[in-house]
Amino acid sequence: MTDAKPLRLGVIGGSGFYEMDGVRVVREHEVDTPFGQPSDILVETDIDGRTVFFLPRHGRGHRLLPSEVPYRANIHALKQLGVTHVLAVGAVGIMKEHISPGDMVVPDQIFDRTGGHRQSTFFGDGVVGHVSFADPFCADMRGLIVLAAKARGAAVHDGGSYVCMEGPQFSTRAESRFYRRAVDATVIGMTALPEAKLAREAEMCYAVLSMGTDYDCWHEQEGDVDIESVLAILKSNTRMANAVVKEISGMLPEASDCECQRAARDAIITAPGAISIEVKQRLRVLYGHYLGGAG
Repeated sequence: MTDAKPLRLGVIGGSGFYEMDGVRVVREHEVDTPFGQPSDILVETDIDGRTVFFLPRHGRGHRLLPSEVPYRANIHALKQLGVTHVLAVGAVGIMKEHISPGDMVVPDQIFDRTGGHRQSTFFGDGVVGHVSFADPFCADMRGLIVLAAKARGAAVHDGGSYVCMEGPQFSTRAESRFYRRAVDATVIGMTALPEAKLAREAEMCYAVLSMGTDYDCWHEQEGDVDIESVLAILKSNTRMANAVVKEISGMLPEASDCECQRAARDAIITAPGAISIEVKQRLRVLYGHYLGGAG
C-alpha cells in the first residue's frame, strides 16, 4: 500500500465514555498544542490489546458549550498521539419519520448552520490551503461504524445529512421545518463541525455515530424537545455506543491506504519560500512531511 501507516483509533464523546467493561486505562495524557489546550486530558486505553484514545469533547463534567469546544486543539492533540481514525459520538435530533429515538445514524453528508464563528481550519496566518470536502465523512470509517453497530444489534441507519447548528438553544419550529424541507435533513446536532473539517485537514479518517434522542420540534404527534427526555434516551444510547466502540476497535485493520490520509498532499498553495519558519513549526505535526519541518 502507498503511504500506509499503522492505524490508531481515537474516540471523541462524552466524559467517562471509556468507563466500560473490558477497557483498561493505560495512562492519561496532558497534551499541549499550537492551538491551545484540548477540552480535557486524553485517556489512553487498551481494549483487547488495541490502543484506543478517548477525549471528552465538552470536558469532564460537561463544562463546554458546543461553540466553546476547542476543536482545533482537540484534533491536533489526537494527531500528536498518532491517531489516524476518529469516531465522533454525539446526541442528535431526528428529522425523519422512519427513525426512532434510540436509533443510531451514520450520516454521509453535512450542512453547516453554525454561523461561521467557530475556528474551522489549521490554515491561515501565513499559509493558505484548501482540502476537498465534497464527501465530509470517511467512507471506510463509516462502513466500519455501520458494521460494528449491526454486529452489536443496534438499529442503525446508513447515510443521511447532518445539519450542524450553532446552539446552545434547540431549533425554533420554523427552523426545524425548514431543515426538513430545504435541506432534507436526517439528523440535527451541534458538534460535527468544525470537527469534520479539521479532521480532513489533519488527514484523519473521521466519521460520526449519531445517537437519536428526540424529534426536535417538527413532529406534530411528539412533544417538543426538552433536556430531560434527551438525557433519558442518551443514557440508553450511550450503553450501545460503548459496545460499538469496542466492536470497532477489534475491526480496525492494521493498515489503510485511505485517501483521507493524503487529503492535504496538494492542498497548500502558498509558495514554499513564503512560508516562515514559525509557520512551519506551528504546522509541523500536521504538514511537516510536506513543508520540510521547521526549517
